[in-house]
Amino acid sequence: MVFFGYMVFSIVFGLLADRYGRWKILLISFLWGAYFSLLTSFSPSYIWFVFLRTMVGCGVSGHAQGLIIKTEFLPTKYRGYMLPLSQVFWLAGSLLIIGLASVVIPTIGWRWLIRIASIPGIILIMAFKFIPESARFNVSTGNTQAAMTTLESIAKMNSSAMPEGKLVEPILEKRGRFADLLDAKYLRTTLQIWVIWLGISFAYYGVILASAELLERDLVCGSQPELESEVVVTLGDTEGSQSPCHCHMFAPSDYRTMIISTIGEIALNPLNILGINFLGRRLSLSITMGCTALFFLLLNICTSSAGLVGFLFMLRALVAANFNTIYIYTAEVYPTTMRALGMGTSGSLCRIGAMVAPFISQVLMSASILGALCLFSSVCVVCAISAFTLPIETKGRALQVLLPFVILLKIYLCCPVSSQETSMEEETVRRTAF
Repeated sequence: MVFFGYMVFSIVFGLLADRYGRWKILLISFLWGAYFSLLTSFSPSYIWFVFLRTMVGCGVSGHAQGLIIKTEFLPTKYRGYMLPLSQVFWLAGSLLIIGLASVVIPTIGWRWLIRIASIPGIILIMAFKFIPESARFNVSTGNTQAAMTTLESIAKMNSSAMPEGKLVEPILEKRGRFADLLDAKYLRTTLQIWVIWLGISFAYYGVILASAELLERDLVCGSQPELESEVVVTLGDTEGSQSPCHCHMFAPSDYRTMIISTIGEIALNPLNILGINFLGRRLSLSITMGCTALFFLLLNICTSSAGLVGFLFMLRALVAANFNTIYIYTAEVYPTTMRALGMGTSGSLCRIGAMVAPFISQVLMSASILGALCLFSSVCVVCAISAFTLPIETKGRALQVLLPFVILLKIYLCCPVSSQETSMEEETVRRTAF
């Protein structure tokens, strides 16, 4: 239900962000997510718990606009390096919540875990006054004065001077249209991106949920021992309804295993950055997806607990690399007029994969481990082929501004460039202007 809320509002927020601005939607999504997350800790029943977590999913779907803002400010040659480094902060959040869970749940319960986990989101809302609206978006809407104000503040921050002249750009009235995604120029790209997003999310959440399932059931060498006890789980602290749950609380060693496997999400980051920048987005994604398929199958090999942790570690590293690459590719391949919508629809398809993952990694895996692993592996193979055959490579490609034609705008944010250092792209802009 969390992913269902994300799926619906990802498209809605994408449409609104292309029409009214990335910054506004990002702020609304943070306020929404923080409010309902905190409210979840006061759930009087399981139904209320599910409903409020669904509302949290609706809010979190707008967080992708932060990546859009960052992408639209970064120069072409730095995007392949800077965007994957965002994974470090995702990892920090993942490790923080696991560490908190290991301490808070056994002592004061899950309600306090949610309350404490809501604090960073609330604090970050105060940081929004330091986040500018995308200058590219402001220019595309004709609000050149706001764009100039943003660029002047950036130039001042970098002790640089703005170049002489003024920003000139046609005002684009038609922005954030779903039909543009299915335009002949982008139809094949859009369909293949949707397949890849769905498959990557399916694999990513499949790994996370399978990790918990393997640890909880102590599934090593493909065996499933009978659970010896039945633990009653209570949602309400005093008045909540009780329901039987055939599970047992995580031991400290289980939390340590989850932390080790989660650290794997950053393990391949240096190689992922090299692959993205030297092999290109398509080939890099195809390779990591193929390796993901292989390691899913390796989980079925009879091994020790240490071997299982090793396989999970590599899987987390590979699925994180997949997400890194597809995020960058999606943000780069679409023009400004439909970039947020492209990311929003992709995020929506992504949640379909996430919604299906629990039924495979927890339900099907209980009946047939090999069947579940083969299904995950097969989906990864399809995604690898789809990534390899994508029609557009975005490595070294400037962000597109318009759908029918391209107007390149070079903005110097850090330091002036002498005439001897001008690039072929700048020369093309000059000739096009003349």
